Amino acid sequence: MNHSLTPRDKGNLPVLGAPPLIRLDAYVAEDGSTVVNGHLLDMGGTRPPNEAILDAVAMFARTLGAPVAATVIDRTAQQVARLRVHPDGSSRTIGEEEDLPPGRERTAAEEEAFPPLARVERIIQHAQREELHAAFVLASALREHLTLRRGAEDELSLEARAIEAYLAYLRGDYMLSTVLALTVARIRCRTDLNRAAPDVARATAAWQRLWDEGQVATRGQELLRMWERLSAAGLLQEASHHAMAQAVRSRLAQGGRSVPRGSAPAAAALTAGPGPGLGSGSGSGQVPAPVAPEDKPLKPTRRGLRRFTRRAGRPPGQSS
Repeated sequence: MNHSLTPRDKGNLPVLGAPPLIRLDAYVAEDGSTVVNGHLLDMGGTRPPNEAILDAVAMFARTLGAPVAATVIDRTAQQVARLRVHPDGSSRTIGEEEDLPPGRERTAAEEEAFPPLARVERIIQHAQREELHAAFVLASALREHLTLRRGAEDELSLEARAIEAYLAYLRGDYMLSTVLALTVARIRCRTDLNRAAPDVARATAAWQRLWDEGQVATRGQELLRMWERLSAAGLLQEASHHAMAQAVRSRLAQGGRSVPRGSAPAAAALTAGPGPGLGSGSGSGQVPAPVAPEDKPLKPTRRGLRRFTRRAGRPPGQSS
């Protein structure tokens, strides 16, 4: 299920003519699953995520014969680390002001070397093989890095979040699926109301699986406001969307009772998939969950953080 990065796999390498210090990306999920440039690493049972990341990025640096920058989103530490790794294997964390200058040109170069579409295709392949954990972790990594680079309202960021919401639904994590899908719908209602109805429908499909009364009421009220806004703008063109809007209204009126599994409105929304990116393919308590996991800004790591610092000549798998 996992993928190991090796120099022989040319599909994992940036183009050899890439400018020095091309920036790679890495992601550590809350359960320790580790991704580098859209590939889930084989952790070998006991390898710490930071060591696996340093080994993988050092391999890139040796292949290119030049220093490599990397941005690591680490959900276990709730931090963003920026690294510089040299061909000799040495590494250090750097401050944000030392990182590669931001801008469209840099982002375009990075995404040309590691196309988001190729990552989406890999996610779909895992999902088709019912490797839902791998697919979900890869989708989370893609969404987090696109959001960090491009912002939450960017079209690619929205599509990645919709894919992640759909995979959370397939895994049975309806609370997370609702949170992610509602964020997509909320952004779409604000930026492009004409395209919002399918996203509101997908959020509704996930919400219909919630059981917690507080979450049902809070999320349901927001969904109802979205449906009413779409209706007032004359944008409810499909019968299934009218049915879903009525389902939200009815459930709230009945005190939040769950909708039977396989109901027509939910089935119609899920058949549509999470959007163009994957179209072919439960919390408790009264306090609403955060808007979305990545919407709380992560703290940058301080310079010299030991877990991402390695001296020259240090054997792979050992940090300073």
